[in-house]
Amino acid sequence: MLLRQLEYLVALAREGHFSRAAQACHVSQPSLSAAIGKLEHELDVPIVRRGNRYGGLTPEGERVLVWAHRILAECDELRRDLSTKDNGLAGTLRIGAIPTTLTIAPLLTSPFCAEYPRARVSVESLSSQEIVRRLTEFELDIGMTYLDGEPLGRVRTFPLYEEQYLLLAPADHALMALPVVSWADVAKLPLALLSEHMRNRRILDEIFASVGCAVVPSVETDTVSALYAHVATRNWCSVISHAWLHMFGVPQGMRAVRLERTRRSPRIGLVIANRDPEPMVARAFLDVVAGVDVRAVLATHAP
Repeated sequence: MLLRQLEYLVALAREGHFSRAAQACHVSQPSLSAAIGKLEHELDVPIVRRGNRYGGLTPEGERVLVWAHRILAECDELRRDLSTKDNGLAGTLRIGAIPTTLTIAPLLTSPFCAEYPRARVSVESLSSQEIVRRLTEFELDIGMTYLDGEPLGRVRTFPLYEEQYLLLAPADHALMALPVVSWADVAKLPLALLSEHMRNRRILDEIFASVGCAVVPSVETDTVSALYAHVATRNWCSVISHAWLHMFGVPQGMRAVRLERTRRSPRIGLVIANRDPEPMVARAFLDVVAGVDVRAVLATHAP
């Protein structure tokens, strides 16, 4: 068995097409097909459902794919280990973050890069489900996501902070004179919110439902930056996380006021696949993050 055979299998499962997989691996399609065929012969199991086109993996192929991800990840870790011995920690830390946490990512990546100047960081905006999948398949080292409410799989969790919710509205709005605003009052406002498929929006919908309200926002978007761009026109209000103030602040002519506390504040944190040994670059990142008080930093921005 050769590593390139496993790499070809992973590419085929990812691309779902022999030609695209071959292109991704920079080989001809016959070469890729032959390598996977040889892997099937060596393992004495059918791996790929073949027909006129790629038909997916067999049950045995799915098991081989899991091992392929693991073996390739361990080989990468071996290379990092040998490189670190003489030159210090290097390689790329792969972080997957839900969009609502991207505003605080620099609080963690900046001290890490300062501590390990030869290391690189890749941050991708992903859904919580995609983070779990890619951690399982060894395509990410760290996830940054909600820790409650949805299955995370076999991971270890490291809480960072609890989301607090604020009403962002024009400064001259009557509600802005109140020290705390009710969720029922917010439901009556013209709102711009994140899209329904995003966990943050689902949490807000659950809170509104708990007070007997349902909201139909005038504007929906899947990025915090686009949300802010709309609210900054002062045509809409929004419910924001206090963590967003760290990057975006309060637009001119607007004000942020606290909303009623919910019974349980959603936790944001880091997740890492439950594997031993841990990736060296991920362990180093967690050690650095342990010295960062994210809650205290965000508290300085909250009203």
